[in-house]
Amino acid sequence: MKKRTSNSKLLFHFASLVLVLICLGYVATRTEAKQLNRPPEGFVALFNGRDLAGWKGLVGSPKSRREMSREELAKAQAKADENMRAHWKVVDGALCFDGKGHSLCTAKDYGDFEMLVDWKIEKGGDSGIYLRGTPQVQIWDTANRSVGAQVGSGGLYNNKKGASKPLKLADKPVGEWNTFRIIMTGEKVTVYLNGVLVVKNVVMENYWERDKPIYPNGQIELQSHGSLLYFRNVFIREITNKLTEQEKADGFKPLFNGKNLRGWQGNTKGYVVKDGTIVVEPELGGGDLYTAQEYGDFIMRFEFKLTPGANNGLGIRMPMNVNAAYQGMELQILDNTASKYKNLKPYQFHGSIYGVVPAKRGYLKPVGMWNFQEVIAKGKQITVKLNGTTIVDADIDKASTPKTMDGNDHPGLKRDKGYIAFCGHGDKLAFRSLRIKTLK
Repeated sequence: MKKRTSNSKLLFHFASLVLVLICLGYVATRTEAKQLNRPPEGFVALFNGRDLAGWKGLVGSPKSRREMSREELAKAQAKADENMRAHWKVVDGALCFDGKGHSLCTAKDYGDFEMLVDWKIEKGGDSGIYLRGTPQVQIWDTANRSVGAQVGSGGLYNNKKGASKPLKLADKPVGEWNTFRIIMTGEKVTVYLNGVLVVKNVVMENYWERDKPIYPNGQIELQSHGSLLYFRNVFIREITNKLTEQEKADGFKPLFNGKNLRGWQGNTKGYVVKDGTIVVEPELGGGDLYTAQEYGDFIMRFEFKLTPGANNGLGIRMPMNVNAAYQGMELQILDNTASKYKNLKPYQFHGSIYGVVPAKRGYLKPVGMWNFQEVIAKGKQITVKLNGTTIVDADIDKASTPKTMDGNDHPGLKRDKGYIAFCGHGDKLAFRSLRIKTLK
C-alpha cells in the first residue's frame, strides 16, 4: 500500500512537472513570437508579421516592365497579385511559400540599402534574394552537389565576370533559421550569413542586360524556385543622405548632401566625399572639419565606420581651431578593441565626453561595419545613443562638480553654443547620413 501511494505521488509530481514544462514552452513561444518582425534601431520592417501589406506579385523582368504601357502593367500586376495571394501566406509571424507560385516583391523600389532577413528552407530547397529586381543572393540546400550548392548560400549566383561564390560555407542545417545581412551601395554588394562575411564588396552584374551596369534602383524579391520557403524579420535601412518623411515632419535638416562639403569648413582637404560618404584621408591634410554654422541645443544623427585602431571625435559647442576636448566638448569616436588602447581611462572610450563622463561599453559593431549614433544636447544634459542603446546620459554641471574626472579645466562645458566638428586624429574612417534638428 505504501509503495502504491509513493508511486501515485511520483506520477502526480511527474505530471505536474510536464505541465509546467509545457506552460513554460508556451510562454517562451509566445515571447519569441512577440519579438518577431520588430525592426532594430534605424531599420523599418518590410513585413509586419500579420499580412502581405507592402508586397506585390512578380511581373516579368525590369526590362519587360519598362517596355509595358501603364495599362498593360496595371493589368499584369493585378493578375500577379492574385497569384501571390494564392501561394504566399503568413503563418506564425513568418512569410510562407507553398512552392507553386512566383516570387514575392516589395511594393517599393530601393537604391542603396542594408537589409536583414531570416530565411529557412527544407530538404532540396532553392531560393534567393533579388536586389533591385536582379538575381540574386543565393539560397539553397548545400546537399545539392549536382548544382554546386556545396559552396554554401550567400553568393552572387548570376555573376559571370566577378565573384559568384561565397567566401565561406556558413549555412545552418536544413530546417533551421538562417540570417542574411545584405549591404548594397552603388553597384557593390556585401553579404553576411549568420554573422560570417561571405561576399565582400563585389560588383553585382546586370543579369537582364549584360552590357549595362546594375539598375540604380528596383524592387527586392524573395525568389520562388519550386520549393517550400519561409522568411521572417525582414528589415531594411535605406542608405541615403536624404531625410525620411518622419524626420522631415520632426524638423530635421540634412548636414551633408552626399555630393560635396557644402555647409562645412576647415579641413576640406583631408575630409573627402566618396560614394555618398565623408571619408577621412589624413595623408591629404590634417585638422578638424566644422559645420558652417553654430548650434546650441540639438539632436544630431549620423553613421560612422571605423578602421582598425581609428580615433576621431565629435566636437560640440566649440570655437574653431581649439582643442575640442577642453574648449568645447569632445565625444570620443574610437575603436575600443585596438590593443594600443588597452590602458585607456574610463572617460576615453567611445562615446565618452572626453575627460568628463565615461560611456557604457560593448555596443560598437565590429570594425568595418556601420554604426548609428544619436547625440542630444539640451542645456546641460548630454545624451549619446549608440546603435539604439543609451551609453551616455549626463548633466555636465553635476559631472564636473567639484572637478572633472581627468582633473583638468574644461571651460568648454560652460558654452551654450558653438560649431559641431569632426576632430581628426590622423586615422582613416568614414561618416554618412548626417542630419540635425535644432531644439528651442
